[in-house]
Amino acid sequence: QVELVESGGGLVQPGGSLRLSCAASGLRSSLDSYAIGWFRQAPGKGREGVSCISGSDGDTFYADSVKGRFTISRDNAKNTVYLEMNSLKPEDTGVYSCAADSGCWILRPESSGLVTYWGQGTQVAVSS
Repeated sequence: QVELVESGGGLVQPGGSLRLSCAASGLRSSLDSYAIGWFRQAPGKGREGVSCISGSDGDTFYADSVKGRFTISRDNAKNTVYLEMNSLKPEDTGVYSCAADSGCWILRPESSGLVTYWGQGTQVAVSS
């Protein structure tokens, strides 16, 4: 059974940093066989794709709102994908979830219902 577990969320002041982790278990093949995406959902808003790292070639993709501030990376030995978040803003507040499937098409809003594996999420709050 595939399980994705997020951690690293918390309360941080504007301008601060957090590093989120998405630990995968039960995958039928190695982590780099999957695209792993990060999503967030702010209170009262829909889910937004934030970033994705593709399978074997490791291409990375970012929403315009986080480019230059967030960095996605992968540690295959630990079966973990990270999201380093710097220069955090109040509008970055939300529940951050990771997801896994065959490609970074998972970031497309219309693909949300087609994604195979989801984590439960971790809360990020950016406030002074």
